[in-house]
Amino acid sequence: MKEKSDVSVMLKEAGILFAITLFAGLLLGVVYELTKDPIRIQQEKAVQEACKAVFGSAESFQMLEYTPDAALAEELSGSGVKIGSVYEALGGDGSLLGYVLESTSTQGYSGNIVLYLGVARDGTLNDISILEISETPGLGMLAPDLLVPQFHDRHVESFVYTKTGAAAENEIDAISGATKTTRAITNAVNGGLKVAQDLLKGGDGNE
Repeated sequence: MKEKSDVSVMLKEAGILFAITLFAGLLLGVVYELTKDPIRIQQEKAVQEACKAVFGSAESFQMLEYTPDAALAEELSGSGVKIGSVYEALGGDGSLLGYVLESTSTQGYSGNIVLYLGVARDGTLNDISILEISETPGLGMLAPDLLVPQFHDRHVESFVYTKTGAAAENEIDAISGATKTTRAITNAVNGGLKVAQDLLKGGDGNE
C-alpha cells in the first residue's frame, strides 16, 4: 500500500514539474515572439548608424555576400585580420558610392579590436570607427581619440605607423607605449582596404 502511495506522489510531483516546465517554455516562446522584431530592428539600426559614421554621404547600406579568394584570405590571416560584414554604401538614387567593411584584428594587446571603415569608389578611406576594444587604459584605449582621426580622408593603398612623427600621407603616428594596439588597428584598416580594393576592381572574392 505504501509503495502505491509513493508511486502516486512521484507521479504527482512529476506532473507538476512537467506542467511548470511546459508553462515556462510557452512563456519564453511568447516573450521571444514579442521581442524578436524589436531586437532585429534595433540591431539593424545599430548597423546603419555604424555604417553612417564612416560613410556619411551614403543614404543606405546593403549587405553584400563576400568571401576573399584563397590568396587574399591567406594574406589577411597572416596579419591577424578577419573580415566580417561587408556593405554597399548607396546614394539616394541607389547608385554605388563605395563600401563599408567590418574588420577585426585578433592581435590587440588585450584581445580583438573590431572596427568599421568606409571606402569610396575612388579608393579614398573616408573614416574608421572602432566598435570593440579592450586595451590598456591610458594607453591602447586612447586609440579612438589618437588613432581614428589620423585615418580620416586618406587616399592610399595601405598604411604604416611610425614612432618618429608622420610625414607622409600613408603614415600614422603610433600611440606612445601602445605599439601593439597601433599595429593591430593599422593591420585591420589595411586588411579592409585590400578587400575594398578587390571589390572596386570588380572582384567578388569568390572562386
